[in-house]
Order: sequence, then C-alpha cells, then structure tokens
Amino acid sequence: MRSLLLIFVGSIIFRIDAQAPPDAKGYLKIADSLYATGNYNKAINYYAETGGENSGLQIARAYNAIGNLEKAIVQYQSVIGQHPDWQIPRFELGKLLLKAKAYDEARKLFSQLTASGNDNPEYHYYLGETFQELDQPASALVAYKSAIELDSNHLRSLFQLGKYFTIKLERDQALRYVDVGLRFYKNDVSLINLKALIYYNDNQYKTAIPWFERLLELGENKPYVYEKLGYCYYKNWEFEKAKETYRILIGIDDQNSDTYFGMAETLWKNKQLDSAEIYINKAMNIQRPIFAKGYGSLASFARERNNLKSALAYYKLAYKEAPSDEMLYFNICTVADQLFKDPKMKLGYYENFIKKFGANRPYASKTATKRIKELKEEIHFAKN
Repeated sequence: MRSLLLIFVGSIIFRIDAQAPPDAKGYLKIADSLYATGNYNKAINYYAETGGENSGLQIARAYNAIGNLEKAIVQYQSVIGQHPDWQIPRFELGKLLLKAKAYDEARKLFSQLTASGNDNPEYHYYLGETFQELDQPASALVAYKSAIELDSNHLRSLFQLGKYFTIKLERDQALRYVDVGLRFYKNDVSLINLKALIYYNDNQYKTAIPWFERLLELGENKPYVYEKLGYCYYKNWEFEKAKETYRILIGIDDQNSDTYFGMAETLWKNKQLDSAEIYINKAMNIQRPIFAKGYGSLASFARERNNLKSALAYYKLAYKEAPSDEMLYFNICTVADQLFKDPKMKLGYYENFIKKFGANRPYASKTATKRIKELKEEIHFAKN
C-alpha cells in the first residue's frame, strides 16, 4: 500500500514538473532559437524574461534586425550604462549610429574604442567611415592607414585608400594599396574594378582592358563595365571587339544615347561613315539634351567627307544647342575658314570667337589670334 502511495505521489510531482514553465536557461534557449530563425519580436519577449547582460545585448540586436533603430540605440545605451567596459555593445552601437546617420556620435564612440589600446583594425576602419561621412577626408585617411598598420591585408581599408587616390588621379599611390589587396585576394571585385579605373583614368587603355575583362569573367556584367571596355577597345584600335561590346551594351539598355555615340565613334574611326551616321541619329532620337553632341558628330563626319557646307551647318546647329561650348564655335571658325574665300567673312568668325571665349581656351585663342593677324594682312595687301 505504501509503495503504491509513493508511486502515486511521484507521478503527481512528475506531471507538475512537466507542466511547469521553463526556467531562465530554458527561456534563453528558446530566445536564441527564435532569434536564429528571424522571429525577432518573440525573441525579444523571451530575452526580457531571462534578464542578464547577454539577453540585454540580444534585445538590442533584435531591435536592430527588425529595423527599429531608435529602440536598438536606447537598448545598447542601457547595456553600455550597466557595463561601460564591455567593448562589443559599444562597437555595435557605433556601427548602428553610422547606419542611423548620427555621424558625430559614431565618431565619438569609435574614437574611444581606438584609444582603448585594443589593436582591432575594425575600430580604425569604422572611424575612417565616420570621418568620410563627416567630410573629413584627411582624418579618414589617417584612420584607414592605422587599420592597415594593424592588419596589412585589411581589404576594406585598402579599398578606401585605393579609391581615394584613384579619384585624386594619383596612379602610383592608388596602385600601391590596390596591389597589396589583390596579392592577398586576387578575385576581389572591388579592387579589380579600382585597378581597371586607375589605368582607364590614366589613358592606359590597353593595360586597362584585361582588368575590365576580368570583371566580366567574375560575373560583373554591369553596363558601366561594358561601356568602359568598349571605349578601351576603341582607343586600342580593336574595332571589332569594340563593336561587339557596344552591341551587348545596347542589348542591356537600348535607351542610353552614350552607347550609340560610342558605337558611332568606333564606326567612324573604322571608316564606316554611313553606319556611324545611323547610330548618331539613333542617339539623337532617344534624348534631346544630347543634340549638341549629335550635331557635332555629324559635322565631323561631313568634314571627313570634305563636305564643308554640311559640316558648317551641323556645327551651327550644335552651337545653337550648346552656346557655352567654345570648341563648337571654334570649329565653326575653322570650317568657315576652309569654306569661304572672302577673308573679311573669315575674319568675322575668328574675331567673334576671341570676343566670346578668348580667355577660356588659351591654345584655341592663340591659333585664332594668329589667324586674325594673317587675315588682316591679307585684306590690307588686297586693298593695295
């Protein structure tokens, strides 16, 4: 009888335990599972039940994950207030402030982290990012350089340094950082892109070609890659490759007038003037603001055929669309000089150029001034 009673009581206790809510450890396990599967709101509730510093941090992360940045920031600040020496929440809060565009607050946090004696290159990299957003490039450069002093292969810092010097057109400095990164990871698309642009901006089109081709091999089938590769082929006299590249680009976006201009220039250089005109007209049919460029190209084609009358007409149309373009007017002068016999008519064009644009184009102005002197002498001697 007593044995039966003990079994019965034990059974009751077992049932009560089985139905009891989970303890803090159980809640934490459930919360972690919910967080890992993206169920952030429920995870927050379970973390709140457990308490503790790790739960507080996870709540901040969960708010960040669901996009409630304000609550995430408040929660991070609460965790940091309780544990001021804990670097993880400070680092994550710094990145969150950067994301929330609170750049000065982010700068203060990352400055504290970099001054803490911790040799973490990420702290310096993100300090550089905040300085970039605060439009303090000199300070950003110092931070990025500090990052690579701590980790010579810190790719994002190497990229930012390479990017800075690429924009500044300082080829050797840019290559210095880009090449370090590529030696560490040869397939880094961002660094390959920078290297292609470094050579492209330096007019080293032949050298740039394999780097743009490499981008395509790595799946970077973006319009700007084809655009620049097509131009490199064109400048390197590889006309068939240039034409094929522009055809691919037109297939990607047939409403980009620059692509048609690129194809037209390639055809023109390859002495296919009729085909070049077709593509110029296509470009002009797409977008009116580029009429000046289109008329200018048609003028060049006409001049190539020695059809000076048409060339002058096209240049005048181009100038009408872009009256501030001094070189269009200078081309009007030179074509008129070739076309007309009357030196007084020629003189009028050149004098008008000096009056309108003399200070803007020193070389063209020098040529125009010399021609004015010659024409005046010709007129003077003709009178005598």
